[in-house]
Amino acid sequence: MDLFSFANNDDKPVPLADRMRPRNMDEFIGQEHIVGQGKLLRRMIDADKVSSILLYGPPGTGKTTLAHIISQQTQAHFFRLNAVEASVKDVRDVIEQARTNMDLYNKKTILFLDEVHRFNSARQDSLLPAVEQGLIIFIGATTENPFHYVNGALMSRSTLFQLEHLNEEHSLIAMHNALENQDRGLGFLKLEYEEEALRHIASMAGGDIRRALNALELAALTTPTDADGVIRITLSAAEESIRRPTIKADESTQYDILSAFHKSIRGSSDAALFWFLYAVERLGMDPRVFIRRLTVACSEDIGMANPQAMVQAVAAMEAHQNIGWPEAKYNISQAILFAVESPKSNAVAVAIGNVMESLEQLKQAEVPIHLRDAHYAGARQLGHVGYKYPHDYPGHYVVQQYLPSNLQRTTFYQATEQGMEEKIRLNQRRRKEQK
Repeated sequence: MDLFSFANNDDKPVPLADRMRPRNMDEFIGQEHIVGQGKLLRRMIDADKVSSILLYGPPGTGKTTLAHIISQQTQAHFFRLNAVEASVKDVRDVIEQARTNMDLYNKKTILFLDEVHRFNSARQDSLLPAVEQGLIIFIGATTENPFHYVNGALMSRSTLFQLEHLNEEHSLIAMHNALENQDRGLGFLKLEYEEEALRHIASMAGGDIRRALNALELAALTTPTDADGVIRITLSAAEESIRRPTIKADESTQYDILSAFHKSIRGSSDAALFWFLYAVERLGMDPRVFIRRLTVACSEDIGMANPQAMVQAVAAMEAHQNIGWPEAKYNISQAILFAVESPKSNAVAVAIGNVMESLEQLKQAEVPIHLRDAHYAGARQLGHVGYKYPHDYPGHYVVQQYLPSNLQRTTFYQATEQGMEEKIRLNQRRRKEQK
């Protein structure tokens, strides 16, 4: 027997990762939070009582494998479609078959739709009636946030299970299983390995078991036997068999990283700088996206506590436009650090929220007579008089009505004690004492 003895119906070699795909829950690796003993999804699969579900998680975390296990253990008819290739007609064909299965054989039908986020709204709608009627048990798999890409009606009829990144230990378990398995793995080979080699593969695979097994198989295929006929997988062979993966930032990941970046501006220079450089240098995201978010944060989270933060952010944007990347990373990083280390205040955001709340309740806002435009002949005759010019008074301030009459006792902006806002707060207090 050799590595090429494993073949499918087309007489093509079957990759090790496919040969070692778990056939039941006892062979499944990881995701203990949803498929561990006693967990809901595990109970559903073991009892063959799977209802419509959505499997959401990064690539290589076991979504397709779980669907494969369900297909092996269920008594229902099982169909698999890939959303990239499937059409509405394909879905309708499955629904018609499901109707026949139910009417003639009283058998359920499960439809596994891989990459469901690639199914547009119209194609998802074509599934909904069959799911509602119980003709179809829907299983969707997606790497994208389903709340962004899956119809609300379909979401509400499905139980969402979120799969997490696997770790190096999971990859090591999978590789050891493959090395020991005589029937489907590499156990039939006269093979020895360095544990350090496996750890390197596991590290580089980044929790992707398929990638780890592919690298292990490549090392076994390409390493010549020694004088004793033994294949020895060394660290050097492992390093040749796997390279650092190119990381792709899908839309959901970009939103998550921007969210982490903005939240880090409120509390950690290290984290804010990390997320910015990780996104741009490793994921290829546009630096301008982060400068725009930074500029917003400078008003939303810093505001008048340190108005210079926004000046720094705008200057960073201009620097990027003028000198480009990578040189502008210094200017942008400086602006980020300046913002994070500035005193914080959300008083601007609170003031905006207060005004917006008033606008919801206010039917109409009348401009006070003395504030109306008086730069035309006849304004005085209409009574547009009485405005007091503040610069004519001590301290360049004078008490008068500025808000509409039904809001004149309202305070929208209340300065905090943070940074420069402390001076503004004291000034606000002095003005109130003059009323």
